[in-house]
Amino acid sequence: MSILLEKESTSTIPKQLQVFSTSPQSKDVLSKDYRNEVIKVARWSEDFGFTGILVYTDNALVDNWSVAQIILENTKHLSPLIAVQPIYMHPYMLAKRIATFAHIYGRKVYLNMLAGGFSNDLSQLGDNTPHDDRYARTVEYTQVIQGLLSSTTPFNFDGKFYQLKNVKMSPTVSPELMPGILISGSSQAAIQAARDIKASLIRYPFPAEQETQRNEDIAPGFRVGIIARESAEEAWKIAHERFPEDRRGQIAHQLAAKVSDSVWHQELTEQAKHQPKEGTYWLGPFLNYQTFCPYLVGSYAEVAAEMRAYQRKGFNVYIVDIPTSFEELQHIQRVYSLI
Repeated sequence: MSILLEKESTSTIPKQLQVFSTSPQSKDVLSKDYRNEVIKVARWSEDFGFTGILVYTDNALVDNWSVAQIILENTKHLSPLIAVQPIYMHPYMLAKRIATFAHIYGRKVYLNMLAGGFSNDLSQLGDNTPHDDRYARTVEYTQVIQGLLSSTTPFNFDGKFYQLKNVKMSPTVSPELMPGILISGSSQAAIQAARDIKASLIRYPFPAEQETQRNEDIAPGFRVGIIARESAEEAWKIAHERFPEDRRGQIAHQLAAKVSDSVWHQELTEQAKHQPKEGTYWLGPFLNYQTFCPYLVGSYAEVAAEMRAYQRKGFNVYIVDIPTSFEELQHIQRVYSLI
């Protein structure tokens, strides 16, 4: 089924930035509507000149590689940013899928490497690997993928978690279609993993004034939501309507904080205790268990100023929360035009 954009748009995203939107989650959309929602948001994102679109993975969602294929078949150049949980799939099979996409579609994908996720998801699958060891496993997993896709001779790997002997990847992947690598995390293990696999390190930011370029040898990025309008009053009105206070959500957040071993979750929870009442940085949706990233809320000029402050501190890779409409992306693009 063909889905046409309601309006036309010209990208004004600065060339030095990589900006990804986020695909809808299957748990939030009726099954009969889900495929079309994915196509719609992907085409909006492509129209606005985004680099790609994040596709989540966890035990509660449909297979994200199938979603990525829908995106490839219904866009011209948008790159799926596919979340990768090593426990779900052997690295050879994942490399084979990347090679297959490159062969069939001639398109590049990005990988958002995960070491954690929801601890219950992992324990349900019999995985009780400690936090830092999960990052070590993710490093090996990524190195296997990179080796399989780039090697011109049979590939060998002898690691703690993976062993391969004389494996030849077919079809081959040209250098320009090699996957871009991102990794999520805030811990020292995550930082070292980013170094080991030369990945952009994606995390959830603090307010820009509190941020520093923590590791100058690593390309930093972050995931945020943006709600911007002509005036801050209008933006905050929309923000509170979209993310109202929810006592059940607050309880769910508190329970998640108790069982999570993710450093980022602990950092944001602690940050919320000291969140200023004024400014553009907002953790309301996070505390009400409505989304997992901070939001920047305010006038176009205010949010753009905050984004410029992040950029001055080295952040050039941004993942934007799931857009609610084509018009919402227009407002977000207005912010980027002012950076």
